[in-house]
Amino acid sequence: MTITDHDIPLAVRDHGGLGEPVLLLHGLGGTLESWDAVHLAGHRTLAMDLRGHGHSGDGPWDWEKALDDVEAVIAHFALGNPVVAGHSLGGMLAVQWALRHPDCPAIVNLDGLRSAENDPGNYPGIDPTRELAALKAAFDAQAAAMALPLSPEMRARFPARALTERDGQVYARPGAALLEAVRHSPEFRDTIPLLRRVGCPALVVIPAQDPPGAPASELMPAFRRGVRRDLTGLPDAVRVEEIAASHDMLAEQPKTVSGLMTAFLTGIGQ
Repeated sequence: MTITDHDIPLAVRDHGGLGEPVLLLHGLGGTLESWDAVHLAGHRTLAMDLRGHGHSGDGPWDWEKALDDVEAVIAHFALGNPVVAGHSLGGMLAVQWALRHPDCPAIVNLDGLRSAENDPGNYPGIDPTRELAALKAAFDAQAAAMALPLSPEMRARFPARALTERDGQVYARPGAALLEAVRHSPEFRDTIPLLRRVGCPALVVIPAQDPPGAPASELMPAFRRGVRRDLTGLPDAVRVEEIAASHDMLAEQPKTVSGLMTAFLTGIGQ
């Protein structure tokens, strides 16, 4: 359904279920369908399209506005004080939700810690200068392409929910402006400092693998070493798990993700 009593329309899928509510937030470029294969026994689950994504309305990217969108969904469905779980960008929002709501029962962050475009010091063991320059160029090209209409061949690479039509042309969502606003924000570049301030129980799941078919490179293994290094010394309430998957863990290992989340949520309720 779509909520219309808010600044922008917000699309939500209520998966139902009994038990305490969990609100699911997808990653940058994703939609609420990203969570379709995740099942949390003993919980009522709902997923939403973030602003500028899926069937939700357009609006400039602002982290506080995005959190206001989450507030609107929770109020509309009378969820009270739910667990907020997110993948990638959604995981970053979950961390900020916990800081806005210190009484939150728990959050889940699935590899929503930092952007791969980062400080060279976050790649221990290598000099990433050349590879980071290539990565920036690739992201710049991707952002520029998002502003252009898609050819029929390109449309086939996107789920229908991530497409929109304007003036007879088909475009991908989110648009280039939102993509760039997220990409260059400090919160997206590194959420780990914010995670250190979280007081509620938190599950953080990090990947152990590169995406299938990715070219051989030392960059991402070094990136993961930096993340592991910087996740040491977290508050006792934060639990870190590593999974045999890439960043796209919701698609690659939905049963494992479901099991980790269910066990965590069951544990905090005891």
